[in-house]
Amino acid sequence: MSENASEGIELLRKLGLLKYIIPELEEGYGVSQNKHHIYECYEHSLRSLDYAAKQSFNKYVRLAALFHDIAKPRVKEGEGPEATFYGHEIVGAKVTAQILSRLRFSKKDIEKVVKLVRYHLFYYNVGEVSESSVRRLVCKVGPENMAELLQLRIADRIGSGVPKAEPYKLRHLKYVIERVSRDPISVKMLLVSGNDIMKILKIKPGPKVGQILDILLSYVLTDPSKNKKEFLEKETEKLGKLSEKELNKLAQEARKEREKIETKKSLT
Repeated sequence: MSENASEGIELLRKLGLLKYIIPELEEGYGVSQNKHHIYECYEHSLRSLDYAAKQSFNKYVRLAALFHDIAKPRVKEGEGPEATFYGHEIVGAKVTAQILSRLRFSKKDIEKVVKLVRYHLFYYNVGEVSESSVRRLVCKVGPENMAELLQLRIADRIGSGVPKAEPYKLRHLKYVIERVSRDPISVKMLLVSGNDIMKILKIKPGPKVGQILDILLSYVLTDPSKNKKEFLEKETEKLGKLSEKELNKLAQEARKEREKIETKKSLT
């Protein structure tokens, strides 16, 4: 996708061809936003793409910049400065997957771009968002995708008419991400494995093993110092004594807790 991609997209729209290729993008044409945006949805998307291209961000970031707000016209409520777009990142991820599948992108490309769109609305303010929240964000997005997620945020900012691409809080977030990325943020990084759990509880492979790993990971995401073999083995013994119903409930709560990622309230 070249630096002139937005010009090509606009030409397609003027020629009446865009609606046959990416009609979802054209849905945003003329759709106003709110007090946090200078430009309407369609123009904002193209401006975000332009900035990503000019900065030579990779194809994943460029595609995500173009599609990150693709669902805003569908979820918009109200008009004027106080209009809202609640859940547009979730709906947008689904719409992006549909578009890229239709355009025959590879599964790998689709998964990455969709992930960037889904989590582009993360919120961070120095002293306000905890490290455990940043850990959960890194856990969901993946350490390997965090640099691109930050690039998408910068493209989004410039596309919104904000003059400064990288404010202090984004620079600070980079520092926090680098620090927490060294913490255990996935089941694979726990100091007990599924095999360890089966040996401790004398059980065979099954859902119980995964449920316990989910619960142990939730402990460690909140407090990385708990990633100690002795602590995790003792907790495994305790969890192994719970009923199937109790264990399932705790595992579901652990998974829900991992989904708790702070999102921007003002721009929704």
